[in-house]
Amino acid sequence: MSLGTFYGMGVGPGDPELLTVKAASVLGRCPHVVVPKAKAEGGSVALEIAGRYVNDSATVHELVFPMTTDKAELSRSWKQSAQTIAALLETGADVCFLTLGDALVYSTYIYLLRELKQILPALKVITVPGITSFSAVAALTDFPLGEGKEPITIIPTADDLSAVRHAIQTGGTVVLMKIGKRLGDILDILEETGVIGDAVFVQRAGQPTQRVELDLRKLRGAEAEAGYLSVILIHVKL
Repeated sequence: MSLGTFYGMGVGPGDPELLTVKAASVLGRCPHVVVPKAKAEGGSVALEIAGRYVNDSATVHELVFPMTTDKAELSRSWKQSAQTIAALLETGADVCFLTLGDALVYSTYIYLLRELKQILPALKVITVPGITSFSAVAALTDFPLGEGKEPITIIPTADDLSAVRHAIQTGGTVVLMKIGKRLGDILDILEETGVIGDAVFVQRAGQPTQRVELDLRKLRGAEAEAGYLSVILIHVKL
């Protein structure tokens, strides 16, 4: 039996209406839908967004991808998930994997796809792009992402925030992603460098719990979860 087709599908940041026509069409006919979640007892944000488009007769498979920086644990998770998906594809059925934002921008899909290609080298893969979180944030706040010849720098913030300072020094638009628990430290940097007034913040863009802040000083003392699924856009004049 021939292999099924593997679809990697970006479902956008949160608003179900921001799924592409192609994504909705594929989901409407795909017999197996794989959705990631961070904890076994939790739900899948990606499924909450795209669930309305899933074929009623489709089987939904929830796979846990732990929120950890332990590379060994992450590697085991990707391999186990790839093996589960490979077994479905080997029946000849198509499989869709849902992921937030765009499938190839800081996504678990990237690592999962590498593992799958090792298991099934002849696999047919179709990646369906999705709207990125920072594009949605720009639209929500009327923030020009790229203007003239100014650069756009995208930074996945980490414990070492020197890259944030460097990007601000470079100028243009700076996109900060994966903020997490580092929000307070980032606010300090924006204040110190004098750009806090030229920044916008959005958490859970397009989701029911969306939060938009145009005055980032209001985020001082925010709860620890405020940086989760958040994006900051900064414009630094050249």
